[in-house]
Amino acid sequence: MRFVYMLECADGTLYTGLAKNPAERAAAHNAGRGAKYTRSRLPVRLVWQQQLPSEHLARRAEVLIKQLSRQEKLRLAAGEVSLYDACPRLLGND
Repeated sequence: MRFVYMLECADGTLYTGLAKNPAERAAAHNAGRGAKYTRSRLPVRLVWQQQLPSEHLARRAEVLIKQLSRQEKLRLAAGEVSLYDACPRLLGND
């Protein structure tokens, strides 16, 4: 099982990624060991995560989330929409 997650940087930038433990990824970034994954060395906080049953589905979700607008990502992080509502193609055959 893998998590797809979203971090928010102190400057408001949102980053999406994959991890076995998203909280560990955020802590590593804040400790200076994760900065290569973001354009900024500012502190981050974990704002959203979703566990998915397969590596394939998690990678697909990451790609689709990266294509969302900032507003859609914020709605996802706030819990206003589910991952499957925000990314209806996630379970599609395309």
